[in-house]
Order: sequence, then C-alpha cells, then structure tokens
Amino acid sequence: MKTLLAAMTASAAFVAAAATAQAEERLLIGSTSSSSSHYGYFVAVNQIINSQVEGVSASVAETGATVDNLRRLSRNQIDMGLVTTNTGYHAYAGQEDFDGRPVDSRLLWVYTVAPQNVVIREDAGVTTLEELEGVRFNPGITGSATESTTEAVLETLGIAPDYVRGSTTDVVDSIKDGRIMGYVKSGVGNKLDGSTMDIATFTPINVLSLTGEQADTLRSEMPDLAVVDIPEGAGEGVPAYTTWAFGVAVHAHPDLDEETAYQIVKAVMENPEPQANAFSAVRDEDLAKMTLEVGTVPLHAGAARYFEEQGMAIPDALRPAE
Repeated sequence: MKTLLAAMTASAAFVAAAATAQAEERLLIGSTSSSSSHYGYFVAVNQIINSQVEGVSASVAETGATVDNLRRLSRNQIDMGLVTTNTGYHAYAGQEDFDGRPVDSRLLWVYTVAPQNVVIREDAGVTTLEELEGVRFNPGITGSATESTTEAVLETLGIAPDYVRGSTTDVVDSIKDGRIMGYVKSGVGNKLDGSTMDIATFTPINVLSLTGEQADTLRSEMPDLAVVDIPEGAGEGVPAYTTWAFGVAVHAHPDLDEETAYQIVKAVMENPEPQANAFSAVRDEDLAKMTLEVGTVPLHAGAARYFEEQGMAIPDALRPAE
C-alpha cells in the first residue's frame, strides 16, 4: 500500500511538473555576433526576463544582427531581436533591401542611439554642412551603415562633397595629415568616439550642425532617421549641435502575446542596472523617452500599454498597428 501511495504521489508530481513545463512560454532572442558588446547587452536582457517575467523562459541566439534578425522574425525562427531603427523602418515599409518583401515586426524598446557626427578639421574653413560641397570628405567607413546613411542625407540636403573612401585607420591618418578634411563617425551616446578624440589630440576640429531647416527636411523626407540634439561637451570645447542618428532597438514578432510583451518591457524598464553593467552606453539613459523619440515602427501593443501606464504620450507613428 505504501509503495502504491508513493508511486501515485510521484506520478502526480510528474504530471504537475509536466503541466508547468507546458505552460511555460519559451522565447528565442536574436542578437548579433558574440564578439560584439551588443551581444553582452542581450545576455543581460535575457537574464532579466528569466528572473523577472513569470512563466517565460528565454534564451539568446548569436545571429548576423539586424537584417538576419528581421528575416528570422519573418520566418518565425525568433521571437525578438536586435534591429537598427533605420533598417527596421525599411523592412516595415518594404523599402530598399526589402522592396516588395516587407517584414512586419513591432517595436519593444530602443536601448541606444548612434548620433552621426560630422567632424571637420578646423583649418578647413568649413563651418556649415553646405560648405562641404566639393570638399574631400569621408562619408563613413567603407560598407558601413554610416557611409550609406551619410550619402543619403547629404543627397537629400542637396550637398555633394568629394567623397574619399577608406578604413578607419586610413581615414583617421588622412584627416591628421590634411589629405581629407573630415568624416562622419558614429558617436558613443552623447560623446565623440575614440577615433575622433584621437584626431582631436593634435588636430583642432569642429563638429558641424544641421540648421533648423535641414533638420525639418530630414524629419519630413527621411522618417527612417531620428534628428537629435547633442548637448555641449561631446568633446573638449565642442558646443551643442544637432545631427541625424539611428537607434538600436529590440523588435518583436507581431504575434508575441501582448501580456508577455508588456511584462518584458516592464521588467527591462524597471531593472536598468544589469543592462548598464553589460553595456555602459545605457547607463543613466531614459530608455522609455528614447524609444518614443527615436523609434520608427509601430510599438507592440504590450509595449505601448506599459508606456501609456507611465503617463507617456505615444506618437502617432508609433501607435500599435491593427
């Protein structure tokens, strides 16, 4: 009798455990190369989800980043993933590389912004973007998102520099010795990046700003980009300026459960420290505010619900799609 009772108890425990396992929602998060600092950010997010969101078990997959993640989302191979805001917009709208093949993904949050800084030698005598016309200038490292974005921005603004191509090392050396007058380089938050600071050590520089009219033109004609105001102090002696930027975001499959998305966004917004420890650029940033300012595709309904509960106004362009 005791043996039978023990067997029945063990069987009941097994059934209960099985039911719990079946009820647990398993999510796969697409990230990027494991050598990237962004991969570490997604490991931290994964840990937050697993420790804070009840009934969800998440894991991180190393992927080829934005385009690969968008394709995986379209094939239901991942549930969430890293997506840059400009490419995410192209995919959602069926433009550029996604012409005729749109990918429907929904925004959860933006975790960092990459301002595109227009850096010029002070002795070039160039103080406005218009004066870049015909100037030897590098639009960004060959093959980078910065390069293609810079060319599109300056074409939209009707400005045609004399473009010079090259790697980071070649371009930095060329600016130092005056063969190139300047370049565009992604910033690190509100600070100039290391290669720009290297140039500035012995070569005085200026950072060019969009005018109000140019900023309005980009907002109107290039909705895949954000226009951001960088405060004074991006580098020593650098005044405040306005430039274009794209964000790095987390997108979700549109079929991700609304309550699950809500709980994930809530957990991430309310647990900033593990994210900052893994990816220092997010420290002291207001991710919710950044998301609503820089996002380019509609929010997932669960994410929108969280932000609205915090008293935040959802821009029309980010309102959840039906």
